[in-house]
Amino acid sequence: MMKLFKYLKPYRIPIIVILVLTLFQALSQLFLPALMANIVDKGIVNGNISYIVKIGGLMLLVAAGGVVVSILAGFYSSKVSMGFGKVVRERMFTHIENFSLQGFDNVGSSSLITRTTNDIMQVQQVLTMMLKVLIMAPMMFIGGILIAIATDAAMSLIIIAVIPIIVAAIIVVAKKGLPLFKSLQKKLDRMNLVLREGLNGIRVIRSFNRTDHEQNRFKEANLDFANTAIKVNKIMATLTPVMMFVLNFSIIAIIWFGSIRISNENLQVGELMAFIQYAMQIMFSLIMSSMMLIMIPRASVSAARINEVLDKVPDVKDPVGDKDEHLLEGVVEFDHVTFSYPGAEEPVLSNLSFSAKPGQVTAIVGGTGAGKSTLINLLPRFYDVDRGSIKIDGVDTRDILQSNLRNNISLVPQKAVLFSGTIADNIRYGKKNATDEEVRKAADDALVSDFILETKNGFDSVIAQKGANVSGGQKQRLSIARALIREANIYIFDDSFSALDFKTDAKLRASLQEETSEATVFIVAQRISTVMDADQIIVLDHGEMAGVGTHRELMENCEVYQEIVSSQFSEGETA
Repeated sequence: MMKLFKYLKPYRIPIIVILVLTLFQALSQLFLPALMANIVDKGIVNGNISYIVKIGGLMLLVAAGGVVVSILAGFYSSKVSMGFGKVVRERMFTHIENFSLQGFDNVGSSSLITRTTNDIMQVQQVLTMMLKVLIMAPMMFIGGILIAIATDAAMSLIIIAVIPIIVAAIIVVAKKGLPLFKSLQKKLDRMNLVLREGLNGIRVIRSFNRTDHEQNRFKEANLDFANTAIKVNKIMATLTPVMMFVLNFSIIAIIWFGSIRISNENLQVGELMAFIQYAMQIMFSLIMSSMMLIMIPRASVSAARINEVLDKVPDVKDPVGDKDEHLLEGVVEFDHVTFSYPGAEEPVLSNLSFSAKPGQVTAIVGGTGAGKSTLINLLPRFYDVDRGSIKIDGVDTRDILQSNLRNNISLVPQKAVLFSGTIADNIRYGKKNATDEEVRKAADDALVSDFILETKNGFDSVIAQKGANVSGGQKQRLSIARALIREANIYIFDDSFSALDFKTDAKLRASLQEETSEATVFIVAQRISTVMDADQIIVLDHGEMAGVGTHRELMENCEVYQEIVSSQFSEGETA
C-alpha cells in the first residue's frame, strides 16, 4: 500500500497542516484532564469559586479550540483522501488505456472495473482514517502513558499490564481476516462478471428462455460473496467486545486500587479522575488503532490489486527514438508475418507477405476463423507480430509512435460501437474539431443522412448507450461516417457492410470509392459481391495465404476462393 502513497506528493502541504492540527487536538485532549484535576482538588474541595470559574473558563476555551482544529483536520483529511482517489483513478484509467487487447484479456474487463472503483475506494477510506486516526492515536497513546506515569507510577502498571492483551487480540483477528479479504475481492470480481454478462446478453438470455438459469448464477455468486463478507465481519466484530471488556475491567481496577491509594493519602480524588481519563484515552487510542488494523488488511489487498495493474508493462510499446508526429503516405507491406495468441498451440497467421499501395483497394476474404480480423488488428498495433514485420512507407510499425500510426489509420471495427451522446458527437468522435459542414458531409458519404434527418432533432438526436435505439445497419453507417471524417491515408473496413442490404451495400461502396480514392483501403468481407471490384483480393485459409490477385485471376487459379464464390452464387452467376 505504501507504494501507492507516492501519489500523495501534490498534497504534501495539506498533510503537514493536518499533522499540526492533529498535534494541537491531541494536546488539548491531554490538557483537559489535568485542568479537571486542578478544579476538583484546588477548587471544589476547597470551595474556591473564583478558581473554579477561572480554570473552568480555560477548559471551555481549550475544548472549543479542540473542536475547531478537529473540524479543520477532518476537512483537510477528506480533501487529501478524495484528491488521492482522483489521482489514482486517473492514473489507472490512463495506464489501462495503453494496454494491448491481450492485456485486457489477461486481467478481464470486470476485474479492471472493480479495481478502478471498489479497490481504490477501499484504499481511499483507509487513507482518510489514517489521516484522522493513525496520527492522533500514537500521540494520545504516548502522551497518555507519560502523563499517567507522572501522575501515579504504581497505578500505571494496570495500563501496562493490559496492553499486551489488546495487541494479541488485534494480531489474532488480523491474521484470520487477511486471507478472507483477498478471497472477498476475487468473489466481488466474479459477481461483477456474472452481472455484466447478464446485462450484456439479456437478448440471448430471453430468447433462449434462460432467465432462471442466469438468476441462479447471480444468486450463487452473490451468496458466495455475502457469506464470505459475513464471515469476515464476524471475525472482525469480535475485536470490539474484547476491547470494551478489557477497557471496563481496567477502569474497575483503577477505581479499586485508586480508592485504596486515596484512603492512604497517596492520591487525590482529582488525580484519580484525571488518571481514569488518561487510561480511557490510552485504551481508546488502541481501539482506534485496532479499527485501523481491521481496515488495513482489506485495503492492502486492494492496493496489491491496483499495483498489479499499474505495474503491468504494456505489451505494445512506443519506440525510444521516434517522438515526431508525421503524415504517412500509406504504403503497407506485410513481410513474412506470423502471429499467435498467448497459449495457442498453433499460429493464427503464418508467413503472410503482401503489399498495399495508396489508391488501391485490398480485400481480405476467407472462411470463419481464417484470421481476417486478426490480420487487420495487427496493422494499428492492437497486437504485435511474433515474427516478420509490418511496414508502412518502409518503416516497421514498431518504430512508429502509436499515436502517429493510429492518427494515419481510420478503422471501422467488425462490431459497430457507438457512444452515448448525440449523432453529431458520435461522428465527430473521429475528428474532434470537425465543423458541422464536415459532419454533414461524412454522413452524406456514408449514406446515413436520410435516417438522421428523419429523426426529431436531426444531428442533435441522442444515441442511447451502445446504440440501443438504432438498427444494425444504421450503426454500421454511423461508424463509417465517423471513419470518413478522419481523412486518413489508410482506411480499414472490418466486415462493415454485413448488416446492409445489397442495394445499400453497392451504393455505399461507390460513395466510398470517391472519398478514399487516394488512400490505401483494406476491406474485410464475407460477401464476394462486396470485394469483386477490389484491386487485389487476399484469400486466407487457416491463417495461411491461399491466394492473392483480382477476382478474375483467383477464379482461375485459387480453389479456396472458387469454393467461397460457389457457395454464394449459382453456376450462372459465377460464370
